[in-house]
Amino acid sequence: MSYPQSPKKTGLPREVVKWLQSLDLSFYPKNVRRDFSNGFLVAEILSRYYSHDFPIHSYDKGTSLSAKQRNWSQIEKSLQKQNLHLMKEVIDGVIHCKPGAAELLVQEVYTVLTNRSIREVQRPMSDFTDQEYQELLPTVARSTASKAIKNNLRITEIMAEPDISTNQRKAEMILHRHLEHKAAERILNPGRFNVKPNLGRLAAKNLLSSSGCDECFASYGDTTAKLCSSSTWRGAAVSFKEIKVHQPVRRSLVN
Repeated sequence: MSYPQSPKKTGLPREVVKWLQSLDLSFYPKNVRRDFSNGFLVAEILSRYYSHDFPIHSYDKGTSLSAKQRNWSQIEKSLQKQNLHLMKEVIDGVIHCKPGAAELLVQEVYTVLTNRSIREVQRPMSDFTDQEYQELLPTVARSTASKAIKNNLRITEIMAEPDISTNQRKAEMILHRHLEHKAAERILNPGRFNVKPNLGRLAAKNLLSSSGCDECFASYGDTTAKLCSSSTWRGAAVSFKEIKVHQPVRRSLVN
């Protein structure tokens, strides 16, 4: 059976796509993130190699969270019989349709079942966020803070883990990462954000223009810039002027 799907569209290496096509699955994964999330296709792939341990009729094709959890729990138990294991973090990412999780899982299943290595391994980020996608977008099109939380904290995650404090920590981590990226953007492109140089930046600029030194270092928050070497400072003449400040006499309110 031939399939028109290409490796570029699926996000999988070419050899993995050819392997999937050779298995004659009940349906071909047109959307890898969505079609692998409930575990049915993974169970069907495993049944081609271990038919007795993965009876395909015992798996649910439903897309509800409970159906996904039942399927993956059954898959994990059957894998243990064969002394095979898949990373729990990857399975959770697949269940919640996290970016890159399904692609990584399919590649791992391929290497485990075929005992082959992938020439061009495409390993997404381990935290399965949309950071890679956001970096491809123009700056003005990237997510806001609220959108970043919505994109990276799925509703199914909240349903699977109803503890408020746990979900709050997840949201705080996403927000912290988003703010870090925004801070980096402000440093790389200060003109777009209308960032005005502070006194420290202005002083550093004046020192550079007046001394003409070669090796200089200064810190601006998380950013390090070159200033002057110690030899330049030793040779520079620095004058100080005393400024006297007269404080007004304060009258006591208590007689």
